[in-house]
Amino acid sequence: MKLAMATRNPAKLREIEPLFRDTPIRLATLADLDVEQRPEEEHLEAFNSFAQNALAKAEYFHDRTGLPMMAEDSGIRVDALNGEPGPRSKRFAPPEMQAEYGVDRANNLYLLRQIRDVADEQRTAHFHCAVAVVLDQESRVFGGRVDGVILYEPRGESGFGYDPLFYLPERGITTAELTVEQKNEISHRGQAMRAARDWLLEYLGA
Repeated sequence: MKLAMATRNPAKLREIEPLFRDTPIRLATLADLDVEQRPEEEHLEAFNSFAQNALAKAEYFHDRTGLPMMAEDSGIRVDALNGEPGPRSKRFAPPEMQAEYGVDRANNLYLLRQIRDVADEQRTAHFHCAVAVVLDQESRVFGGRVDGVILYEPRGESGFGYDPLFYLPERGITTAELTVEQKNEISHRGQAMRAARDWLLEYLGA
């Protein structure tokens, strides 16, 4: 089974692909499929819900390609910011900051600015992920969550997004210091992707 992923981010594919090894499911990104990028794609994540955003993306690209489609929406909720940035995680920093520093670095710098005066015990945060799978006759959404603390400065070279700031107290490292295997084992995205994979395998009778 070819399963298309509604992403053009190769880092996401590298992280997710190991979960589908030794299965009859083969992943392909939009770039692999030469799916042209269109302006309306910028408005697919218009909801204040990870699940709704993931489903909107999966349905849109399923309609465009006719292929089984998997989409995910993930982000970070910071308690001291009343759950922000949430589904706006990728667009948290102002556009001018993102243009100057790049998306990930700008978002991390902006988050640190927003909570620079917040005490250690109040810097709790949560990574959330929703994975939607859309097939011709059926669709499902799966979720995952991991809890942590926002550091005062980045640590680690792996991962992407807010990983260098997201500290896991029980492991003593950030999610940017985990190996791909460790991250898939515990991360919000790993949880949701495993649930989606297991459902697909059951659906396929594999």
